[in-house]
Amino acid sequence: MANYKRLLSDTTVWQALINTFKYAIVEVPFSIAIALVLAVFLNRKILGRTVYRTIYFLPMVAAPAAIAMVWRWLYNYEFGLLNHILNSIGLRSVNWMSNPNFTFVSIAIVGIWSVIGYNMVLFLAGLQEIPKDYYEASEIDGANGIKQFFAITLPLISPTMFFVTVTRIISALQVFDVIFMMMDKTNPAFPKTQSLVYLFYKYSFIESNKGYGSTIVMLLLVVILIITVIQVKLQKKWVNYN
Repeated sequence: MANYKRLLSDTTVWQALINTFKYAIVEVPFSIAIALVLAVFLNRKILGRTVYRTIYFLPMVAAPAAIAMVWRWLYNYEFGLLNHILNSIGLRSVNWMSNPNFTFVSIAIVGIWSVIGYNMVLFLAGLQEIPKDYYEASEIDGANGIKQFFAITLPLISPTMFFVTVTRIISALQVFDVIFMMMDKTNPAFPKTQSLVYLFYKYSFIESNKGYGSTIVMLLLVVILIITVIQVKLQKKWVNYN
């Protein structure tokens, strides 16, 4: 009980909870939307479709340490590729990894890039279950690709989207590896980026305070449970199982 009492007054924990929510708010919608668009395009008969699918899925099987190393180079203030591109078009360099206003977005971009392939595969599986007759009938009625997407694809792929949304939110709220590998403790933006799971790691394995670390995990468990229950309740209004 002393750990829970300490938790309620610990501003670091609540800041970490806010950081975790900010990461999830950026990562989840964009990773789902981009993956769905890619899945729709790669579900068509195009040249090199299998190659494109493989390329987009590669980040899922790449070593996290290698991913972090590459993105830290891209974000480097002095010789990073992103700032080089900005400078070449007359814009000033950006402190991608040390400015608190940009850091959580920069980390979220890495997360989005890493999971697009996984989400895309799930959406492809859902798209291939949609009967082709629906699209053929809509073409006869004069529907274009955009109308088909909103009238046929979205409603029929909603069960898959619901599954992806639930799992992505849970995964985003458990973010740790990207922050651990890309952020240094001396970084001025570090307090604005550390997540609840990072605090769990810090207290449990660095400071050997496993009791308080477990208390932080229980907070995360309650948050995930509440959000998941809300999603299950709301899915009846937008998920089509017919």
